[in-house]
Amino acid sequence: MTRTEYRWLLPSAMADPGLPDDRIRTRRTVRDWAVDITAFLIAAGIGMLALGTIEADDTTADIVVFVDSVVGAVACCALWLRRRWPVGLAVALTVVSVVEPVAAGALLVALFSLAVHRPFKPVAIVGALALALVPVQPLLRPDPATSFLASVLFGVLLILLVISWGMAVRSRRQLVVTLRERARRAEAEAELRAEQAQRLAREAIAREMHDVLAHRLTLLSVHAGALEFRPDAPAAEVGRAAGVIRDSAHEALQDLREIIGVLRGPGDTDEAHRPQPTLATLGALVAESRLAGMKVAVDNRVAEPQDAPAATGRTVYRIAQEALTNARKHAPGTEVSLTVAGGPGEGLTVEVVNPAPTEPFERVPGSGQGLIGLTERATLAGGELEHGPTKDGGFAVRARLPWPAA
Repeated sequence: MTRTEYRWLLPSAMADPGLPDDRIRTRRTVRDWAVDITAFLIAAGIGMLALGTIEADDTTADIVVFVDSVVGAVACCALWLRRRWPVGLAVALTVVSVVEPVAAGALLVALFSLAVHRPFKPVAIVGALALALVPVQPLLRPDPATSFLASVLFGVLLILLVISWGMAVRSRRQLVVTLRERARRAEAEAELRAEQAQRLAREAIAREMHDVLAHRLTLLSVHAGALEFRPDAPAAEVGRAAGVIRDSAHEALQDLREIIGVLRGPGDTDEAHRPQPTLATLGALVAESRLAGMKVAVDNRVAEPQDAPAATGRTVYRIAQEALTNARKHAPGTEVSLTVAGGPGEGLTVEVVNPAPTEPFERVPGSGQGLIGLTERATLAGGELEHGPTKDGGFAVRARLPWPAA
């Protein structure tokens, strides 16, 4: 949370963001100075009234009036320390007020400050001490115009009133600070959730881009390498490879436009989104791979592939696409077997196996992130995927995905 614009209108304990510590000394705000001056004037006014009552008694010696005046002035000036040492000041003024009625106003202000700035336990102890000493002052310095009982009741009521008022102020401040801390924590949690959502979105986009573009770019790399290392190839073969390169580049651009269109959001592009791949379009993927020169043996045992759930079918398509891409990169010239089986209620299984390469070839670099992405994709779809080398030196990718019963 940002620092409030109107800091000077708040108490120093609440002017800074975060939970305040009662014992941390902070600089007074403009409001604090106004409150301190007002408290000083109130205490001085009550002291002046008490001093006027003492002077009106002809039996009071002048030296006593002078001492009372000095003590009252010191007590009022000591109130400027009430924020720094509220407990010690309240205890000292409680003791002084027993023999000095002119310190009563300063005592009330000190008790109020104690209740505002300290927890209940010290407030209760000092308050109990002040209440216990209330009857002593009328005995030592009785007021001729007021009875003993009235003086005691009036003193008790004033002490309870200022302590209760101070505790109410403290409770309200703690409530405001707690609500502010909750708002700050909620804001931080919202920012964290937004960052996590952005990270997950970036990971999903990166996975989708890898799945979509890796297949096309591998075709480009393989056929471009064939043209480079076989410049004497027949014209028909060169033309076929060039056609595959052109078509793959066009498809890669289309896929890239589609992903960028999703990132921009609806309404930012006039192009309609192309249909997402499903289990029914798996044959087109195989045909495209065969056109690129791969040998693919397909065993599709799914009776109604168009009835497969869209998410499951798309996952099967991406698994087959990535596995065929890896086989094209790491085992060119071999015959890859693709097996798909399953149905409603029993789930879908997809297996892509390629033998070890028998001829030397130009290796295409890879990071292995595709298989990691496939594992995550299968897990998100509620299934599982395993991959690894076979006994004959080849490589196999196997996945099992759910297909709920109709």
